[in-house]
Amino acid sequence: MKEEIAKILTMVQEEKITAEKGAELIELLKDEKNRSHSSSHSVYLKKMLKVRIDSSDGDKINVNLPLNFVKSLIITGQHLAEKFPESEKYIKDIDMDLLIHAIENEVEGQIVDIHSANGDTVQIVIE
Repeated sequence: MKEEIAKILTMVQEEKITAEKGAELIELLKDEKNRSHSSSHSVYLKKMLKVRIDSSDGDKINVNLPLNFVKSLIITGQHLAEKFPESEKYIKDIDMDLLIHAIENEVEGQIVDIHSANGDTVQIVIE
């Protein structure tokens, strides 16, 4: 995008287009970039947060949650938790802002991988 803006500014400097037309073209470039980012982010939010738990006793738990649902839950849960002081003990060690930041910045791949001494495993992946 920087190259396109530089070309527009050069055209204005060389008086091939007016400053108003140059500003209009730059705004169009910015709008196009925002639409492109918004589109790719909506594709990202269709990805899944997958939680896999295998216990040493043979229990298997598989949970698949769409990221847009997870994001909504985090935001809603954070607001609800503020209204109920007793919930603080359950969420005090969870950085909700970090989770939202990860989703907004389209983090992908394995984010948790735990193997306990007794053979239990927990994996959380965004894909």
